[in-house]
Amino acid sequence: MKIVLIHGQNHKGSTCMIAQELAEKINDKTQGTSEIKEYFLPKDFDKPCMGCCTCFKEDLTKCPHYTKLEPLVTALLEADLIILESPVYVYHATGQMMSFLDHFGTWWVVHRPKAEMCKKQAVVIATAAGGGMKSTVKDMADSLEMWGISKIYKYGVGVQAVSPKEIPERIIKKIHKKTEKLSEAVCKNAGKQKMNHRGKKWFYLMRLAQKHFPPMEPDYSYWEEKGWHKKARPWKG
Repeated sequence: MKIVLIHGQNHKGSTCMIAQELAEKINDKTQGTSEIKEYFLPKDFDKPCMGCCTCFKEDLTKCPHYTKLEPLVTALLEADLIILESPVYVYHATGQMMSFLDHFGTWWVVHRPKAEMCKKQAVVIATAAGGGMKSTVKDMADSLEMWGISKIYKYGVGVQAVSPKEIPERIIKKIHKKTEKLSEAVCKNAGKQKMNHRGKKWFYLMRLAQKHFPPMEPDYSYWEEKGWHKKARPWKG
């Protein structure tokens, strides 16, 4: 199984620890055959979206930041499992995580989705000393759902600490138990191809809109090329 971890910060704190623990448990369950790639933000990508709309008017490959973004794009497309993690910053994901996700607006199902996403699973993880995990997890899950990813698991936990070594033992035990369950679920659902419910709903809404409103290019031609205006679907074949 190919696994890519995108860390929403450079330091290796509690959220990073959980993400890495999950990846290693999945690797153990696949007899050590999994390939794990990790990227830390902003170290591995530090460019904010400029709002130039080049990706919408042309293609993501024309983005002025694409040279630096390309290794992460390739890793995302090749991965079987995507893990996004972020500590809670003012009740939301880190600015660097959101800035990274801003670059993938054209991957949303209402524009030019990637059929590869329907074969993938994803996990989003957030931690905080106190609260804000739900909204932080949602920040990341929104993009993954609208990319059309098959199955998305969400895990937010209050660790009552600012570093892994300070996490109370009772919470550590809960984390170990949760990562075990998540690893089992990921392995069980590996290889299944579909689009999540939210993504599929928006796919059909956009398909209907493209039939009744003037075509928006280059989205319309992309759908036409894929056969989605007819019987083909990104989650089939």
